[in-house]
Amino acid sequence: MITGIVTGNIYSTINHAFYDNKRLLVVEKTRADGSRTGDYIIAVDTVDAGPDDPVLVIDEGNSARQVVQAPDAPIRSVIVGIIDHVDVVS
Repeated sequence: MITGIVTGNIYSTINHAFYDNKRLLVVEKTRADGSRTGDYIIAVDTVDAGPDDPVLVIDEGNSARQVVQAPDAPIRSVIVGIIDHVDVVS
């Protein structure tokens, strides 16, 4: 799983039918301390996340397909939670 911050939306007029009525969000990856890495992924939103929300992302196709309950979906990344707080143990 990956933590990140929602930084944008993806809009598409032509796409695979699976993506009809689904929100695609740009998520900038973060480290355990919350600092941004500069790297990003695009993920399907399943939790109604919004701009600047810290989120938890599954970035593995089989797991993502299970979350959206679509065994043949062309999907890799899916947002599965909005993070309230992170405790880092040192």
